Amino acid sequence: MSFLLHHGLTVFGQWISVAELLGQLFALAVVFLADRRLLWTWPVQVGATVLLFAVYVSAHLGGLAARQVAILLISVYGWWAWTRRRDPLYGVVVRRGRPVERLAMAGLFGAGTVAMALLLQALDASWAPWPDAAIFIGTLVAFGAQGMGLVEFWLVWLVVDAVGVPLQLASGLYFSAAIYLVFAGLVIHGWWSWNRTANRLNTRVVAASR
Repeated sequence: MSFLLHHGLTVFGQWISVAELLGQLFALAVVFLADRRLLWTWPVQVGATVLLFAVYVSAHLGGLAARQVAILLISVYGWWAWTRRRDPLYGVVVRRGRPVERLAMAGLFGAGTVAMALLLQALDASWAPWPDAAIFIGTLVAFGAQGMGLVEFWLVWLVVDAVGVPLQLASGLYFSAAIYLVFAGLVIHGWWSWNRTANRLNTRVVAASR
């Protein structure tokens, strides 16, 4: 891993390590695969977490580094859950969250961010504890909802992107900031795609119940 962190290339005057480049490209692939509800989403995510963990540790972003460990664990759950939520016509079954699920997601995001930020401050694990914490908790909420097949996970990703771009820029990770912007476009398309699939599945269920 040391080789990947200390070797890289320069793009538009900005040096990018091989680890950051590959990690963010893998992460982009994850969004592309998730949009299409493919099981490959999860093993590719595992590869991204290993690479980005090393990148964020070297940048002294404790929240983002710890996030990769949590994502790895959630990826195992997501892989397991998606293998059991398959439809022969539409692939992974997706749906809109119930009101109580949406409230739970918002509550976990808000309370988790406060708790994580205070922990990062106490441990002196990040120079930007609040945005670092928001990205950490938002990612966990998003991946958890993604594993459950909830359409709303895409909206959580939009919030994470909005926080992540300025944090990456302030950290000097300009390539990662650019990737976050690309993420936003893919996330919007994914939200539209999953909504369309959820509508079709709901229509089929209603028709079958008559």
